[in-house]
Amino acid sequence: MHDIVEITDLKDMLKKSGELYGDRPAYRFKTDEPGKFDIITHKEYREMVNNLGTALIKLGLKGKRIAVIGENRYEWGLSYLAIACGTGIVVPLDKALPENEIKSLIERSEVEAICYTKKYDEIMKQFKNEGVGKLKHLISMDLSEHEDGIYSLKELVEKGKKLLAEGDRNFLDAEIDREGMGMLLFTSGTTQAAKAVMLSHKIICANLMDISKVLEINERDTMLSFLPIHHAFECTAGFLYPLYKGAEVVFCEGIKHIADNLKEYQVTAMISVPILFENMYKRLLKTVEKKGKLEKLKKGVKISNVLSKLHIDLRKKLFKEVHDALGGKVRLFVSGAAGLDPEVERGYNELGIRTIQGYGLTETAPIIAAGTDFKYREGSVGPIFPSLEARIAYPDEEGVGEIQVKGPSVMIGYYENEEANKETFEDGWFRTGDLGYIDKDGFLFISGRKKSVIVLKNGKNVFPEELENLVNRIEGVAESMVYGKPEQDGDTKVCIKIVYDKEVIEEMYKATSEAEIYEILSKKIKEVNKKMPAYKYIREITITTEPLIKTTTAKIKRHEELARIL
Repeated sequence: MHDIVEITDLKDMLKKSGELYGDRPAYRFKTDEPGKFDIITHKEYREMVNNLGTALIKLGLKGKRIAVIGENRYEWGLSYLAIACGTGIVVPLDKALPENEIKSLIERSEVEAICYTKKYDEIMKQFKNEGVGKLKHLISMDLSEHEDGIYSLKELVEKGKKLLAEGDRNFLDAEIDREGMGMLLFTSGTTQAAKAVMLSHKIICANLMDISKVLEINERDTMLSFLPIHHAFECTAGFLYPLYKGAEVVFCEGIKHIADNLKEYQVTAMISVPILFENMYKRLLKTVEKKGKLEKLKKGVKISNVLSKLHIDLRKKLFKEVHDALGGKVRLFVSGAAGLDPEVERGYNELGIRTIQGYGLTETAPIIAAGTDFKYREGSVGPIFPSLEARIAYPDEEGVGEIQVKGPSVMIGYYENEEANKETFEDGWFRTGDLGYIDKDGFLFISGRKKSVIVLKNGKNVFPEELENLVNRIEGVAESMVYGKPEQDGDTKVCIKIVYDKEVIEEMYKATSEAEIYEILSKKIKEVNKKMPAYKYIREITITTEPLIKTTTAKIKRHEELARIL
């Protein structure tokens, strides 16, 4: 394992990493002048955290719950840390939620203040006027000065700076309760209503140290922040981890700008979800094919694979065009939130872009396992993290059972939900609700969600994710969802809903009518079936161009989608 800097809480993390990397850039942004950037150093950022925290305590928010909502930007992280590192309890909220759900979460979490971006101006004013929950203070990340009873985050930072200069040490000297609730996160609710997860500084720091032991990001790295920052995966690995390791973070301007941002910022590492990496890979191959260089690329891969056995790595030279298309500096992709297609994982790695998978849940802060700098196996989500124990409960004849874990990065519990806590913990083990197995070398493989597995009359299990991976490789298929449909004889029929890309289908197969497209996709599904045992055959197909219902991290909301289908 890598040597690490031991940290007790996030305040301790900021102090120790700030001493090591203070002069290095923490954030970089575009200016109005093309090619010119503004930089905030790690030292400057930590000073801003202290300033804002001091001002928040002066507002009377010591020990209170404060929410943060908005797009990925440095002010979001600034708010989070100023709350967590001495003020109160931070409550990150999903920026994609509708108004009624944001209102519900503000009430449930009992927040007294909220930091937000201008997108939420009217909603927040309305909530305050209506007296929603305990909400008293509104703090705008965009106002340049206080206005109509709304605080400006920029002014609060300046106010805190003056208070510190005058000797106010309430924030600087605030002690952190490292074991009590410091963060209240809401799950994405893919299969049921969102639960409120209680995390502590100790839990988050245990996960940060585990990542640091097995996966090296350093002060020379530039990470592209793309996933919603409120989500546990991005929050821990894409926001807190770079601060811990002295890396630089840049913000993606949107899915259409990823390729440009990779080049402009010379990004070296990125975490995201499978659908993004898979689509990027498809586009890369499509571009190579259009240039008539696909066969040359395949030959290059074969040569490279032979050379790698002799410990000769020429991938950056052999596949320079591919690397240049991704900015020329990318060395690491980390995929999480769902299973990555093994062909895509293998493809990136063969081209010299190290690609690994990680696995975890909000309840585990979030990472349980990941491919490491020392151990990697294709198709696996890697070994279990050093500080955790894992077991496969009630395995079947193939060794597949529920993944259960225990250790310092497992949540305190669900907030005000004892029933869920009793269901979720078994003799001290956290029940993930995911099915998988651990091979003889300690690598964890995910089979699927316990709630989405299709159980047939003969007792056989069909994992939707396995079939979806194969179907999603079909040219023209944008995404798919496999589900079980009850039959009159008591058995279950394996069905699929396919979302197709009309332009690609027309270009590839010269098909325009829905009947023609259905016929083509039916033939392709029959080809997939031939690769499977008969009990896994997909026997009914629905096609559409309408995207599936998904969470903000692109996980299919199977329960909602199934209700729409049936």
